[in-house]
Amino acid sequence: MPATPTGLHYEVTDLHAPWETMRAPIVMHHGIGTTADIWHGWLPALAPYHRVVRFDLRGFGRSRGAWRSGPTMDELVADLMLITEFAGAPRVHLVGESLGGTVALAAALKHPERMASVTVSNATHRGTGINRVRAWREQIVREGMGQWASRMMPARFTDDAPISQAQRDWFDRTQAASDAEPIIELGELLAGLDMSEAVRSLSVPLLILSPDGSPFISATMAAELKDLVPDAELMVFPGTRHGLPFSHARPCAEATLQFLHRRFG
Repeated sequence: MPATPTGLHYEVTDLHAPWETMRAPIVMHHGIGTTADIWHGWLPALAPYHRVVRFDLRGFGRSRGAWRSGPTMDELVADLMLITEFAGAPRVHLVGESLGGTVALAAALKHPERMASVTVSNATHRGTGINRVRAWREQIVREGMGQWASRMMPARFTDDAPISQAQRDWFDRTQAASDAEPIIELGELLAGLDMSEAVRSLSVPLLILSPDGSPFISATMAAELKDLVPDAELMVFPGTRHGLPFSHARPCAEATLQFLHRRFG
């Protein structure tokens, strides 16, 4: 897995046949407590049609290192825009989950000329109401990362979510192995964010994938985002929680692919 000069590790997957027309690449941004590997289940659906670029968010997985001042949303957008350079095309489709979806929205607002579309899953445009993240600092200091990760698992997945025990164990280990400070800082950044007015000017097509049972981002908030954005579609997945893009990777990827093919051919 190569790294940028600033230490961001990324991976490019391209399975399109040489006789097929190259479509705009897809750049994927994961959320808090996970890594680029969360998107693994999306690749069989997307990679035959689009070059896919995934990366580990700074402070997670193989991307170590601190932000210069924070973090701030501007720095998160700057990191994402650096990764888009490795997509090899002037315009890209952004796909982001949770915090990554919020960053994707901010990047599309700041650099609309570089974006063809945005797809977000279990992501928000405003932090109002995400009360649970405000308690993370105290919980992690008191109980440690392992206990925080265990507490997060029921928020991510229902007991009957269609994932194996090995997948559950991997997700739990990945969260527990994350550095505490980036999780706390990014959670607090997200909780204090409000892009309600800004997203009204989003100029690219938006697909919103929403769980109906996330304790962080409700389906009501997803519907609010759809109403605010001029060109947006919403798809709600019943019986799912905040780990939607991992537990339902294939249907989420297929919904995204259908959206892109419907909009761009």
